[in-house]
Amino acid sequence: MDKNLRNVLFGFIVWLVPFVVSFAFFSPKGEPLYDQYVIKNILLVIGAGLESFLLIKYFKGVNKDFAKEGVIVGITWLLISVALDIISLVYLFNMPFTKWAGQIGIGYLVIPIMGVSMGIVLDCKLKKR
Repeated sequence: MDKNLRNVLFGFIVWLVPFVVSFAFFSPKGEPLYDQYVIKNILLVIGAGLESFLLIKYFKGVNKDFAKEGVIVGITWLLISVALDIISLVYLFNMPFTKWAGQIGIGYLVIPIMGVSMGIVLDCKLKKR
């Protein structure tokens, strides 16, 4: 699979899985079934685990410039998640943007942090050979 297609597809999956799983924690009227902090932490763990798994799969197809690729994949996945969240939560579900940004959006900064970190680690590992 082409690296750019894999990048975008994995970025979509990183957003989609926690989004779909989140429906299990809310009533049909949109009310939380559990404590909101518990829900957010569960979704954060699911998202981070999934992102780690997909980053490993992504980097298996990369042979050089790992740090650069980490920046590219991190920013791409961040932009995909933010765009899809704004479309779905802010516009379709009428969540105020400021509420989304403070409660959800800021958590997406983990995405580029993980991508860049993995790229740097791989670059360092390669240079030690």
